[in-house]
Amino acid sequence: MTETLTHFEPFPEPPDVILEYIAERSTQESMAADGPSPWDLGALSAELIDPMPAWLDSVCRWLNARYAWQPQDVIPPCWAKHEGLAYEIAALAFARQDAYKEAGSSVTWHEQYNRFLTRMIKMLAKAGDECRVGKHEERPARFQLAAWPTAAQGEATGSTGRVEEMAG
Repeated sequence: MTETLTHFEPFPEPPDVILEYIAERSTQESMAADGPSPWDLGALSAELIDPMPAWLDSVCRWLNARYAWQPQDVIPPCWAKHEGLAYEIAALAFARQDAYKEAGSSVTWHEQYNRFLTRMIKMLAKAGDECRVGKHEERPARFQLAAWPTAAQGEATGSTGRVEEMAG
């Protein structure tokens, strides 16, 4: 009789430099204890961000191979070009590392994964169909974002003051 569960591949391990950083953050007397969380991509140093794309790409491939049964559930190969999606994938990957320490936590992670899919599908919308087949489309809402003045323009027109007034 053949063992049916022997073909299961393990979740990709984070790079050693990230594991070392996590271990260092867990010690009270460490300078890294006050450093950014490893899933906060925009806050990481060059040393920590450098290995992340390759690891997160392997995470995406692993998730797609195991969970993406429907076309809309596929994380597109251009995930890194969708900045919000990259942040979500990083958080999901680190959450999974912790989730499998307890059975109940792994159920919660699967619920988080389902919510991730909902947000990804909404984020990508129609552009996701093209992205998933390797035809990345730049951000469809770019024309709307271009309408926002730069910070310097906002200061010149006084809009920054009006926002501060509104905030109270």
